[in-house]
Order: sequence, then structure tokens, then C-alpha cells
Amino acid sequence: MAALFVNHRKVKEFRHTAHVQNMLDNEMYARYRYTNGGIDYLEDLLKESLERTTRRNRALTVRQMILITLRFFATGAFFNIIGDSMGYHKCTVSRVVAKVTEAICGHIHQFVMWPDANARAWNMTEFFKKAGFPNVVGCVEGTHIRIQAPSEDEPAFVNRKGFHSINMQAVCDIKGKFTSVNASWPGSCHDAHVFRTSGLAAKLTIEHVAFSDGILLGDSGYALKPFLMTPFIRVDSESEERYQQAHTRTRACIERAFGRLKRRFHVLHSEIRLRPEKACKVAVACVILHNIAVDMNMPMDDDEFIQPQNGNDGVHQDGGTGVATRDFIVENFFSV
Repeated sequence: MAALFVNHRKVKEFRHTAHVQNMLDNEMYARYRYTNGGIDYLEDLLKESLERTTRRNRALTVRQMILITLRFFATGAFFNIIGDSMGYHKCTVSRVVAKVTEAICGHIHQFVMWPDANARAWNMTEFFKKAGFPNVVGCVEGTHIRIQAPSEDEPAFVNRKGFHSINMQAVCDIKGKFTSVNASWPGSCHDAHVFRTSGLAAKLTIEHVAFSDGILLGDSGYALKPFLMTPFIRVDSESEERYQQAHTRTRACIERAFGRLKRRFHVLHSEIRLRPEKACKVAVACVILHNIAVDMNMPMDDDEFIQPQNGNDGVHQDGGTGVATRDFIVENFFSV
């Protein structure tokens, strides 16, 4: 009788992803937001960090792990959906995304760098061509990255718009490439606080000596500093109006940079369903990948534009040398 209930061992099945080797760049970009050349570059860059030392149990290749992670960044879908569409278990997808994200973040100082003297001079020239605003080396802004409600310290992540987020501050240059990023603060923190406590603010406070060293542009949510120019709260003259218009036109590049970042990697525009510390790493990894794409001149369709959600919820103005610098700019560059 017992022989009727023999337990047969189930044969283990291995599912495989669709063959992508012969896909054209536009087909790869539609699925992974990266071209074939870009994926080849990432494979070489991350090979040392990701390559398995064994082929036991058919270990994933570096390229497979990169494609899984890019698919998650590109769609923001659930891990089980990513796994079903690519032929992997959701636990495998989760582990791979965490490992690849960590590996990408390890290259932050290689791809997110504050410009050197030559790069600053080039940015000053190109920014001035745009709207006539002098000595601009970058534009600073914060954007909210929506996350699921965390289990710990949940109220700190509720922003002024009522949803859970992390407040990511970044600076971009004239090309829309990010030269500084800080994604370590919960959504309830104001942009001005994020910048004031950042390493970039400390660096500029020490190193900025003269107007010729270059300045940043920020919105009215930031405090006016010698190295950070903000718009006027109230315009009282034609010169100040011209300053205001040039400031707005020049600072628009950071809004476009955030828009392109979130369009390229939809995970930043939807909701990141990870713990806050992992969501912060995903945001930084997407910034690094965006900069690599800019360096490689990957084409991007700008038919759609996602308006980034501004973290500004107040007006800050400081006195002292910040006001003096702004008055100097108005008098010498925007007066008739």
C-alpha cells in the first residue's frame, strides 16, 4: 500500500530571459533605458564587483544582473513582475538589485564630481550664453522621491504635500549632468536645511573667496549666500526685473535635469517600495547612471516632461555679503 505514495523528486527547471544580443539600440533603450554600448560599458565597469567566482547552480552573469537592475530602474515595477517578465524568482531579483545598486554607488566619486577650474570656467561661459547671468557654475534644487511608508520614524518622511518621500538635493551643470547629489534626508526636511548641512555647503563656505570663483543659483527656498544667488522677493526696478528673468531662465536647467532623470528611470517618478536606506541608494545609483548616459551622449526623447516636485515650502533670505554680491551682479550686469 505504501508503494502507491512514492514521493518523486521534482526536476528543477531553469527559465531563461529573451535573447537580447541582437536587439537594436532603440529596442534596448525602450526596455532598459540604456543602449547596447552603455550596457557593455556598465558590464566592464562593474565586472570586478559583480562577477561570481563559481558557476555552481548556474550563477547569473554580470550582464544578466545589470539587465535585471536596469529593468527595475526603468519601470519601478514589483520584483515579482520583473522576475516573471525576465524569467527569475522575485527573491533573485531583490538580491540582484541590491547588489548591483551597491556596486554602482561605489563609483559615485568617479561620475558625480564637483567641476575643476577648467570645467567651472567652461560652465560660466555656457551659462552666460544662455541668459546673460555671470559666473554660474551650477544650479541647485531639491526633489522629492516617493517611497512607501517606512515602519520606523514614519512621520519624518511625510513631506509638506502629504506623501512619504526622501528629499534629494542635487546640483547640475549646463549639460544637465549632476555634479553633486545628497539623497540622505527624509521628506519632511526643508531644502535649505539639506543644503546648509551638506558637505558641498561646507566646501563652498571655505573655498569660495571671490565672485570670480563662481556661484550657484537656487530658488527662494534657499538662503542667500555669497556663493548662492536667489531671486528677489520683491522687484523694485527694471534692473532687478532683468536679474529675475535671467535667474529664472538659467536655473531652469536643474528642473529639466530632474525631469530627464525621472523620465529615464521611472522608479524615481513612481513609488520606491524599499526601506528608506535602500531607496536612497537607488536614487544615487540612478543619478550615476544618468551621468554616464550624458557622457556617452545617449539620445533621449523629450516629447514628455515630468515636472519634478519641488521641496520648497518657504522663503529664506540672509543678509551680509550675499546681498552685496547680488547687488553687485544687478548693478554691473543688468543695469541699462
